[in-house]
Amino acid sequence: MFGNVGIAMSGRGHRALHGAGLGRLWRWLSGSISGIRRRSAAGTRRIRGNWWAVVQTAVAASAAWYLAALILGHETPFVAPIAAVIALGGTIGREGRRAFEWIFGVALGLAIADLLMMLIGTGPVQIAVVVGLAMAVALFIGGGAGFVTEAGVSAILVITLDPSTAGPTPDRFLDALVGCCVALVVHLGSPVDTKRMVEKAARPVLWGLSLALEETADALGDGDREKAEHALRVARGLDEEVDGLKDILAAGYEDARLSPKARKALGYLGFYAAAADGIDLAVRNTRVLARSAVSAVRGGDPVPEDLTEAVRDLARSAEALAAQLEEPSRATGTGYFALEAAGKARTALGERNDLETNMLVGQVRSTAVDLLQASGMDSETATSALDGAAGRGA
Repeated sequence: MFGNVGIAMSGRGHRALHGAGLGRLWRWLSGSISGIRRRSAAGTRRIRGNWWAVVQTAVAASAAWYLAALILGHETPFVAPIAAVIALGGTIGREGRRAFEWIFGVALGLAIADLLMMLIGTGPVQIAVVVGLAMAVALFIGGGAGFVTEAGVSAILVITLDPSTAGPTPDRFLDALVGCCVALVVHLGSPVDTKRMVEKAARPVLWGLSLALEETADALGDGDREKAEHALRVARGLDEEVDGLKDILAAGYEDARLSPKARKALGYLGFYAAAADGIDLAVRNTRVLARSAVSAVRGGDPVPEDLTEAVRDLARSAEALAAQLEEPSRATGTGYFALEAAGKARTALGERNDLETNMLVGQVRSTAVDLLQASGMDSETATSALDGAAGRGA
């Protein structure tokens, strides 16, 4: 009899293990499918945002080949389209002096490599000598990082692509000049819309910030550790986007200084630059907030509903900030939601006053201050407004 009971229990155990395994498999498949969908959507957005640059580069390559063959009479001017693609690809998203550095860095590297190849031939040692000398000359001239890098890349292009044509001929350099001139014409004929570029760089930062906060709120409300960990991953992934925003702002300032036509964008750039510091701090504090949420839900104790709603209000504040930056004259509620978050977080302490709740409340407050500063408040005014909201919440 006991043997039958053991067999029955063993069967139930196997079914339980089988069910648990299927559950893990289903969660893994669901996560994988969601990840594929997110990556596909992101890829589609990237194509939509850059399709015109791709078309320009393809046309420039074709034009460079055609013009080099037509003007110089070269049968296979392969260096011309390569130089055009490298030079033009380097100028996409760049402003002012950086674009010119990138283009003329290509030409300089090709010229030095062609000259040295006539003297010392080709080979591994020669590659090191040519690249080193090309970059050294670029540094001596005083170019920026793009200029120096492209000088080295272009030197490699000449000395490695077709060593059979080595000899006292300027053909490759002339082909490269044609390609670089085509790239320069295309670049100058396609002025960059600084306002659009800054908005495009800021949008994913604020969308990602709002998403991380919304998922943190969901995790706190559901007591779901996996959601909290995903929110933390989203917040961690925003650092690169923030750096990209700062780079675009720096490039925009450079272009505005060099181009009289672009100087009207200085006020707009200043508004975004002031917001960028607050956004950067908000991203950092959201990361700490999400990490605190992981610890809070790990214990299994319920989180006060007011605290969950406070984090959700921070997400709404980030969404409102995105709209405010694109239309500064429109009232969007950035400050309202940030102050609501501070008040609700303070109320949550009346329900549960332990270490984890205090940490969450502290991070809600810090993130709210960051969002207020990003919306245009100075630090003292933001802190004072937050103290008032917290007092009302108490």
